[in-house]
Amino acid sequence: MLEIVAPESVGMDSAQLERVAEHLRARYIEPVKIPGSITLVARRGQACYLDIQGLRDVERGTPMTEDSILRIYSMTKPITSLALMTLHERGLFSLDDPVHRYIPSWRGLRVWTAGCYPLFASERPARPMTIRDLFMHTSGLTYGFMNASNVDAAYRELDVATPRPDYTLQDMIDKLAQLPLEFSPGERWNYSVATDVLGYLVEVLSGQRLPDYLQSAIFDPLGMTDTSFVIAPDRVERFASCYERNLKKEMVLNDDGQDSHYRSRSFYSGGGGLVSTLGDYYRFCQMLLNGGTLDGQRIIGSRTLSFMTHNHLPGGVDMAEYATGGFSESAYQGVGFGLGFACKLDPVSNGFPASKGSFYWGGLASTLFWVDPAEELVVLFMTQLIPSSTFNFRGQLENIIYAALD
Repeated sequence: MLEIVAPESVGMDSAQLERVAEHLRARYIEPVKIPGSITLVARRGQACYLDIQGLRDVERGTPMTEDSILRIYSMTKPITSLALMTLHERGLFSLDDPVHRYIPSWRGLRVWTAGCYPLFASERPARPMTIRDLFMHTSGLTYGFMNASNVDAAYRELDVATPRPDYTLQDMIDKLAQLPLEFSPGERWNYSVATDVLGYLVEVLSGQRLPDYLQSAIFDPLGMTDTSFVIAPDRVERFASCYERNLKKEMVLNDDGQDSHYRSRSFYSGGGGLVSTLGDYYRFCQMLLNGGTLDGQRIIGSRTLSFMTHNHLPGGVDMAEYATGGFSESAYQGVGFGLGFACKLDPVSNGFPASKGSFYWGGLASTLFWVDPAEELVVLFMTQLIPSSTFNFRGQLENIIYAALD
């Protein structure tokens, strides 16, 4: 369990931090808008605030605990992105390599111009998709749940990247080879299955299954003992149930933690498939804040990590100028995007006080984290409510937590 120091010892005000618990209890726990939550604040390498409230399983009345295992969905993306960049540090690929060099079946990918699946009209892209495009979500790929185009409708028709028995990363790659892109690579930013493709490239370049490479390169060195794609039988008891908000604004069960499809999986989604604990993901975040190291273990070089967390959008613009699509895990104003992370470019334009240079992401079940190097700050918030766009937990927590800084 985490050792919690006095907030004042790391330059934070304990009375102000207590407003986090008050806010979550009054606004979300008592009105039953979320089942439960865990919030962690750490500064200068020490955890200084931990709040645990509510339930991890409403039906069984099981309380949320520090060691609860939760679905982190797209908070998998920074882990997968980092894993692939450790292979970049070995010289195994360049960011501007065409993706078809490693996925030959994608050499002939085309761009949608008209039609519905399976009868599409298409044209050649202005240039080939690169690995950098996959990291940045400028690849032309999409998500089926976007409900915005005939291409994402085809993803739904073919169940692209949807976990089910015997479905694999190779199956996903083969399906995507049959479909056109939403746009020519590099033209726009669009949230997509691109990071799942990065997970496939980890397998191609490392010669290992994605779970095995993540285990050896990240989880074992960091001591992330509860982070995995599959819930082991001896951990099921700690696995939280997941809930969703229906059209009547009611919280209803989405996935029963004690009888979940996470107990057996063959599709290792580098974009959204991991489960983890607060303690495990905090170790990952503290490694990021430390510049790639934790407890004497170097996971990635500090220059590589800095490169990943800077804005890579063309011309240094924010996502408001470059993004398309109706959903992501970020606001767009004042926010750029690097290699697997959103990054704060302008707090004033963004409207929330995290420092310029802070970087972050979140997950579909309303989990979130951010790392603020300027303030030596890590914040983690964990709950299990789909979709993450239901409430602005990130903005609300930023407002409360930054007011506690000295």
